[in-house]
Amino acid sequence: MRFRLTAHYPYLIAAGLLTTAIGVAQSPPPAHASEAGIVAKIANFAFAPPMITVHAGQSVTWTNADDDPHTVYADDGAFKSQALDTGDSFTQSFAKAGVYSYHCSLHPYMVGKIVVQR
Repeated sequence: MRFRLTAHYPYLIAAGLLTTAIGVAQSPPPAHASEAGIVAKIANFAFAPPMITVHAGQSVTWTNADDDPHTVYADDGAFKSQALDTGDSFTQSFAKAGVYSYHCSLHPYMVGKIVVQR
């Protein structure tokens, strides 16, 4: 028995590729937990993921994967990093429940949020 390609086959492949591409484009890379806490990335002039949820007492480590320097700066001034060059990291612990908005002080359009749960 031979497999026969139908006229609809190319459309099914295109639809599958489009669905996959859209799904990837809309889903930011997740932060992942390590023994040291939550690991996030600074890449393509964005914080990835832009929103991170942690439990009180956990820490978040951001690593700069861009060629340009970036900072991690709390909107309320509660924490701030020095300028992070390529490959540099900054770690912040979060003791209290709440929402912490932050940005890159060098590129203010780069924003993120930490949600700290009890």
